[in-house]
Amino acid sequence: MAGGGVTGSYRATGSGMTFENVRRALAVVVAIAAMSLGACGQLRAEVNSAAIDEIFSKFPARDPGCAVLVIKDGRRVFRRGYGVAELRTRQKFGPETNFRLASLTKQFTAMAVMLLVHDGKLRYEDRLADIFSNFPEYGKTITIRQLLNHASGLVDYEDIMAVQYKGVPDERIPQISDAGVLKLMKEQTKTRFTPGTRWAYSNSGYVVLAQVVEQRSGMRFGDFLRTRIFEPLDMSGTIAYEKGLNEVVHRAYGHTASRGVWRQTDQSSTSATLGDGGVYTSLEDLEKWDRALREHSLLSERDMQPAYTVATTTNGGSLHQPDGSAAPLYGFGWFLDSHRGHRRYAHYGETVGFRNAIQRFPDDRLTVIVLSNRAEVNAPALAERVADLFLGKP
Repeated sequence: MAGGGVTGSYRATGSGMTFENVRRALAVVVAIAAMSLGACGQLRAEVNSAAIDEIFSKFPARDPGCAVLVIKDGRRVFRRGYGVAELRTRQKFGPETNFRLASLTKQFTAMAVMLLVHDGKLRYEDRLADIFSNFPEYGKTITIRQLLNHASGLVDYEDIMAVQYKGVPDERIPQISDAGVLKLMKEQTKTRFTPGTRWAYSNSGYVVLAQVVEQRSGMRFGDFLRTRIFEPLDMSGTIAYEKGLNEVVHRAYGHTASRGVWRQTDQSSTSATLGDGGVYTSLEDLEKWDRALREHSLLSERDMQPAYTVATTTNGGSLHQPDGSAAPLYGFGWFLDSHRGHRRYAHYGETVGFRNAIQRFPDDRLTVIVLSNRAEVNAPALAERVADLFLGKP
């Protein structure tokens, strides 16, 4: 039954239903409730730790691996690590182990922008040229909303760097910062496509958004995240990592296996940017983040609605990618789709040595998070397998 409700028709007699009809209706409700409770009990009995352990059984205890969190109906029902945070000490994963989130960071960048909109310091229809007075002419056509939706058409900074440093090994390329990316964007004269007409995943867009936060808040981006998001939610181990300015405690290091030998691949030339991927956090703190999203601790349900609204063209049509194929459904820092008929808010993150995924099923009150410090892991697929245990067979 859709929504778990009771359907059927009841014939009223006089001023209301007869006692017999009321008695029968109550009997139906009680029977359905008993069936529902029985079904829920059966499902939870089937989803035991051994079933999840089996999914991650291929990760040896002494190798880099995965950390997994499952939240159901507002309660943590599973949290476990499989592997080690780094090979030198063989320190096992704990709830406090901090992973580089890569693109899972985008949900925090989006939240920072939304908080500024709530504060009245920014509007979604503000344009880049409104915020940065020295931005090139093409900045007059790009809105904050389009940056959040990946519909801005900004040139990828990684592509620019690939041309600039062609043939140079990555370890010899200096790390670029958010300010450096903004400088590259100011050196461009046009976008990849007319803003608002296409969709293309853009790390450049989210790095620029971090600079927008700095410009409109008057604070360093990392400080804004700390004071407006992390501290209010007691996410005490979470930081936007800036080498030389702060340190990641309980840190997991990224790794890549080559011919059966592990090597640490923790940083690259693009690992210093913050807005698109620079946050480090743990399962412990992500549980608090999930609770805040569920309970609307930072922004009201109404204020959060734009984050869960699918991006469209400027005239309200469906977005397509530059090659003409259909664009993924995307809001502000979240992919918005369904999995086997279950509505889902999700994101993945990958960078050198890390692979991560978060999948939230709001109607099922289910969240699955997989963080990994080994490069070959398909974190979204693993998260889906765990989710399937709770969602049941189709």
